[in-house]
Amino acid sequence: MIELIWDEGFKKRLKRLLKNNEFLKSKFEEKIEIFCLNPYDQRLKTHKLSGNLKDLWALRVDYDCRIIFKFISESEVLLIDIGGHDEVY
Repeated sequence: MIELIWDEGFKKRLKRLLKNNEFLKSKFEEKIEIFCLNPYDQRLKTHKLSGNLKDLWALRVDYDCRIIFKFISESEVLLIDIGGHDEVY
């Protein structure tokens, strides 16, 4: 099982993003639960990034919401950023 490390900036953006958005909040909770069990589950569309973000990975929360993260070890992940596709890439 994956242990999540929450970056302070990630926490702030998440709070702002989920404020008054129950649909996105439920999607986020669902995807994080799936991610902790299997970070490569097909429903997450997990993929390695390239270019300036080459050491990072992304997963899809919903159509236009992504989480950017980094594997610290096989069982630890640092959550770095969350937001729309154009915001986080």
